Amino acid sequence: MTKAVSDINIVDSVTLPAPEYFCRETQRSETAAEFVADSRSQIHRILFGDDKRLLVVVGPCSIHDTAAGLDYARRLADLAKKVESRMKIVMRVYFEKPRTTVGWKGLIMDPMLDGSCNIPLGLKIARRFLLDVLDLGLPTATELLDPITPQYIADLICWSAIGARTTESQTHRQMASGLSMPLGFKNGTTGDIVVALNAIKAACQPQTFLGINQQGLACALTTRGNPACHLILRGGATGSNYDESSVQDAAAVLANNSLPTAIMIDCSHGNSDKDHRKQPAVFNEFIRQVLNPASPVMGAMLESNILDGAQSFPRPKSDLVYGQSITDKCIDWSVTESLLLESFERLAPRFA
Repeated sequence: MTKAVSDINIVDSVTLPAPEYFCRETQRSETAAEFVADSRSQIHRILFGDDKRLLVVVGPCSIHDTAAGLDYARRLADLAKKVESRMKIVMRVYFEKPRTTVGWKGLIMDPMLDGSCNIPLGLKIARRFLLDVLDLGLPTATELLDPITPQYIADLICWSAIGARTTESQTHRQMASGLSMPLGFKNGTTGDIVVALNAIKAACQPQTFLGINQQGLACALTTRGNPACHLILRGGATGSNYDESSVQDAAAVLANNSLPTAIMIDCSHGNSDKDHRKQPAVFNEFIRQVLNPASPVMGAMLESNILDGAQSFPRPKSDLVYGQSITDKCIDWSVTESLLLESFERLAPRFA
């Protein structure tokens, strides 16, 4: 008998609907499409143009409970209106979580939080949630992890990121080259910014790679390159890199490589020593730096939720605390609101 040589370790295969059909089933309105396009344009001008406002990407580390996520979104939409003349608020809507070893991989991969991994349902929930956030007049941001995911949700994303673990990945650089929104590459987990610089260079160039089209067929995709890529400093194993000296050094390296000196500060991760309570201090330093008109820093990221901290997971869904992260620890809503309102006042000299 011939020995099996294919799919030896595959135990199940679920066919996904074609992106074209799937997106028609949960279709964006013309108003939502116009809002996404306008938000992307505004973000681009903040990062690379003459818009002096600051880009602030803020929200839960990950979305696991859409009811709590929408509760947070409503609060953030109201706050965004109060600070919109000086800050462009974009909500973190993260559905995919990279894992160092194993763990919950996000709402798209495991929407029931029970290991059942109903990806078609996860994609549907994610798309519906994005539309709900956009309907509040709030731009959306996410980290794109799986190279197939964008075909299902990218038309509803205003800004995206490639994380520290995947910045060095050729697959993700190629994917980024074909995306339609501004995108930030984080420095590597060691703190090395060279991998992010190389990623920006690669993503700005035309690329050809394997993927799927809107009909769900495997194909060779050729891109024109994404010119709206920038650097995110998130610290790393060697320490933080949000201080002014580190920022200026990074800007000099960008300039020496003929890349735009647009930098975003991630207030979490290595920059806060993975202590969520230090995020406000990092954000305050970010505000201090941007009061210098010559600063290359254009934006910041905050991990924030309704409640402070995080809860252990896995656990029964009925035991989960409403509005608290099941991944990275977050600052709570009251701290977030106070921080952004106080920063709005501090930014007055920038707009004088």
